[in-house]
Amino acid sequence: MYIGIDLGSRTVKMAVWDGERMVDYQIAESGFEPHRQAEKMLSAFTPTAVVATGYGRHLAAEYFADGVITEIKAHAAGIYHHFPGCTTLVDVGGQDSKVIAVNGAGKVSNFQMNDKCAAGTGRFLEIMAGSLAFTLAEFGAAALASEQEVQINSMCTVFAESEVISMKNRGIPRAHIARAVHSSVADRLAAMLARLGYGEMVAFSGGVARNPCMVALLQQRLPEVLVVVPKHPDLTGALGAALHAAKVC
Repeated sequence: MYIGIDLGSRTVKMAVWDGERMVDYQIAESGFEPHRQAEKMLSAFTPTAVVATGYGRHLAAEYFADGVITEIKAHAAGIYHHFPGCTTLVDVGGQDSKVIAVNGAGKVSNFQMNDKCAAGTGRFLEIMAGSLAFTLAEFGAAALASEQEVQINSMCTVFAESEVISMKNRGIPRAHIARAVHSSVADRLAAMLARLGYGEMVAFSGGVARNPCMVALLQQRLPEVLVVVPKHPDLTGALGAALHAAKVC
């Protein structure tokens, strides 16, 4: 039994691999000490090896992990397991967004990363949802249902929130504003993909891939390709870490 732990900025994800398939998983809030949360999640298992990825991977290595792998390599391995023919993936997590090129063996060949600000990340969507008094689940559904877009010009979180407040004060329906927020993120992701290049299939991983509006808008911007999402997109990194553990430990 091999376990991958993804210690992200918002959540800790664990995937349990028995050598043939993922047999269990857990997701919990990271909290102030994500490695302690990870230890709690591991307490019911006696794994052959544990490999950590994500922001907290090096802290995990100090306490319990047998090895570490970068989140870029972990997501590439996880996506390659789900979609062996896919050569490009988009990963949008809580604090960063990445586009990653993968070769025929599932290895990273190139990548671009936005980690300098919250724009285009799960945190950006969370802040905008709060500003419009939506839960995250409501936010994506409302944006998907709206067919009328207004435009948000700024991708800086602070300035974008000011634009959202101004739109509210002008009486623009919040569903239309929600659509505009999602569109601005989709535009940013499409631009990152254009700079990196992509094949006939683009996989979408990370917690934001659970948002149906983000998936639909990304597909809309890439009409010539197929955008695919694994069953558990937020577990992609943890699964990749577990697969790495099975391979090298």
